[in-house]
Amino acid sequence: MNDMLLAKAIVMGASALGAGIAMIAGIGPAIGQGYAAGKGAEAVGRQPEAQGEITRTMLLGQAVAETTGIYSLIIALILVVANPFLAAL
Repeated sequence: MNDMLLAKAIVMGASALGAGIAMIAGIGPAIGQGYAAGKGAEAVGRQPEAQGEITRTMLLGQAVAETTGIYSLIIALILVVANPFLAAL
């Protein structure tokens, strides 16, 4: 019985650690989106007549970059809420 509780505690602790590490992946998209927004503002400043095309391209790139953060959030939520490793015990 104690071995089962110890195994469950280890799995939960490792899962919490894994969820925290997965959330570090949210830093990359944040930096990339800030960089893209800054470059987009510079481009609009240089060519105001192309604002629509620049904004559209920038938003498409930011949407693609955001998928990395969303994937890491989903993995973290699975590890914390619906942990598949606990069922294996």
